[in-house]
Amino acid sequence: MTTDPETQPPRPFETSIEGSASLLQAAARSAVRYTQEVDRRRVAPDAAALAGLDRFNEPLPEFGATPESTLALLDEFGSPATVATTGARYFGFVNGATLPVALGASFLANAWDQNAALAVMSPLAAALHETVRGWLVELLGLPSQTALSFVTGATVANAAALATARDTLLQQMGWETQSQGLFGAPPLNVVIGQQAHSTLRKSLGLVGLGRDRVLIVPADDQGRMRVDLLPDLSGPVLVCAQAGEVNTGAFDHFDPLADYVADHGGWLHVDGAFGLWALADPSRSDLVAGLTRADSWATDGHKWLNVTYDCGMAFFRDPTAPRQTFSAAAGYLPVSDTYDAMHNTPQSSQRARQVEVWAVLRTLGRTGLTELIGGTSLVAQRIAHLLAEGGFTILNDVVLNQVLVRPPDPTHTDALITAIQQDGRIWCGPTQWQGSSAMRISVSSWKTTLTDGEFAASVILELAAEVGRA
Repeated sequence: MTTDPETQPPRPFETSIEGSASLLQAAARSAVRYTQEVDRRRVAPDAAALAGLDRFNEPLPEFGATPESTLALLDEFGSPATVATTGARYFGFVNGATLPVALGASFLANAWDQNAALAVMSPLAAALHETVRGWLVELLGLPSQTALSFVTGATVANAAALATARDTLLQQMGWETQSQGLFGAPPLNVVIGQQAHSTLRKSLGLVGLGRDRVLIVPADDQGRMRVDLLPDLSGPVLVCAQAGEVNTGAFDHFDPLADYVADHGGWLHVDGAFGLWALADPSRSDLVAGLTRADSWATDGHKWLNVTYDCGMAFFRDPTAPRQTFSAAAGYLPVSDTYDAMHNTPQSSQRARQVEVWAVLRTLGRTGLTELIGGTSLVAQRIAHLLAEGGFTILNDVVLNQVLVRPPDPTHTDALITAIQQDGRIWCGPTQWQGSSAMRISVSSWKTTLTDGEFAASVILELAAEVGRA
């Protein structure tokens, strides 16, 4: 028995060109409305918004719903349940906001849906990649030949750099990791600081170097590696330094570390998830002295550059090094003389993250990027000053965008953080520092002004008083 196609209802994905345009315009209107309202709402969703998430707990439809109803449901119950990380008063996790030009570029890039794996797949992505690479190398003062690879975030950027370092150093010892694996490979010394970020350890585990077999150098009171306590080693060494300790924003002393690595014929990698951007601010030259002497660097664009999630970046002094680790040649995937992302990154298929980065850099320019870094850091200093006047203990030297604090009564720290998050006017998160709870305030949104910083300090002081009375 055959079915007359004219009697069948249209399938949801069978939409006319006019219908597609109408659907996308409705989605864009919802997105624009969200961006207009985000600064007037609670930073964290309230109980009613969280309860609304139950609306998504439904059986898989047998025949499907209309695209219009699906997007309407997503907006109605999804938008209120988001955390307002794109607003001006979110101070948690070093989550950057989204610059309007980045969001606009994202709309266009998603419409293009380019696979940036090979230049032949997207000449546009390849051209923008090379432009962005040149701009970033110039802005950050890295060696001119430095290669750039886009990945998901700093964790994968660290992993990509560490895998490349591993292969390069073992090759110097006569071992080809990509063909022989790690079974029976010569031991490789890995040195990290006591305050190395958890994702760096995760990356070390991912690339087979181990989270716990590393040599740990004690840290000073700001979380910097004690270069006077570097271990006396023989043979190649992989040193993992830090630009911007996640709690204090402190920077390791890179010149002594680079000298140490040079003496051992090793590799210096820098985890600079947000701190690497300090290279673009000439007023912070004392923090970044020697930073450009490293062999690889990892950072995030979705933090301080304020592009959308996700956008990790790995930089390599030797542009040929990552290709030796990540090349994935096949009969239909030839390795060319041009830069092909899939032969220089852990992933093959990948979205064109460089589109948003190009849009932001072109819009901000050198001066705008410097002002973004300096302005948010100034807000952090203002918050620290006001909290110190209110009796708080400032636990770090506020050299960048991080403020690490405890209230006048340190035993109230956890209760204060809970009160702040429940209050909803701002958002700050907890951390552990030197064995005790502390509160971490991160300023990384382009929207956050001195007025927002002063408001945040007033909320913290107000709630600290309430917690104290309680």
